[in-house]
Amino acid sequence: MKVIIIDDEPLARGIVKEYLQSYSETDLVAECGDGFEGIKSIQQYQPDLIFLDIQMPKINGFEMLELIEKPPAVIFTTAFDEFAIKAFESNAVDYLLKPFSKERFDKAIQKYLQHSNSTSMQQVIEAAASSPLQQNRIVVKDGNKIKIIPVNKIHYLEAADDYVKIVTVDGSFLKKRTMNFFEQSLSAYHFVRVHRSYIVNTQLITRIDAYEKESHSVLLSTGEKLPVSKAGYLKLKEVLGI
Repeated sequence: MKVIIIDDEPLARGIVKEYLQSYSETDLVAECGDGFEGIKSIQQYQPDLIFLDIQMPKINGFEMLELIEKPPAVIFTTAFDEFAIKAFESNAVDYLLKPFSKERFDKAIQKYLQHSNSTSMQQVIEAAASSPLQQNRIVVKDGNKIKIIPVNKIHYLEAADDYVKIVTVDGSFLKKRTMNFFEQSLSAYHFVRVHRSYIVNTQLITRIDAYEKESHSVLLSTGEKLPVSKAGYLKLKEVLGI
């Protein structure tokens, strides 16, 4: 069983490494100090299980998982308050609250061995993505690079088949998410779904024009013009107080 440890704290990695020595069936193939290293190692070694810290520099553990096409099973190692990650319990994924004992570690390993086939990593990623920890930015792959997009840099989002195109001051990027997901997660940041295919940053709206029967369009300060449906117009009126 191939295992990778991903944690920015050398001491924490050392503890997991020490505890793993009790399991002859495991093969520790890599130790990583951040999410970027973690992604590379997962692509290289295709592990069965990773021990993943949540709070790390550059990109956090949740964001790292989002960027992996087929993520392995995960046991989280975290200093988070227990209640902050209750959402993962229903998905047969365990977490180790730092500092953790060998006994607690053993329980996590046993839980993985008993439930690894039933673990839905997609459910874990969905639960993680709704965490307040990462709602003020979006992490995307741009070729071989990873880009962190602050929410306030987004002009608008556009539906693009199974992806969402995120249009920013630095260009556009694709993210494998749904419009419904972004509509809910960005609602607190002045974003409104004005059309089934568009979510717009209301801070950039300079004008709303009538366009055909019961339809409108919005002009952004960036010069971009987007369609607004009847339902979208009602949402805009409510949000903008007009």
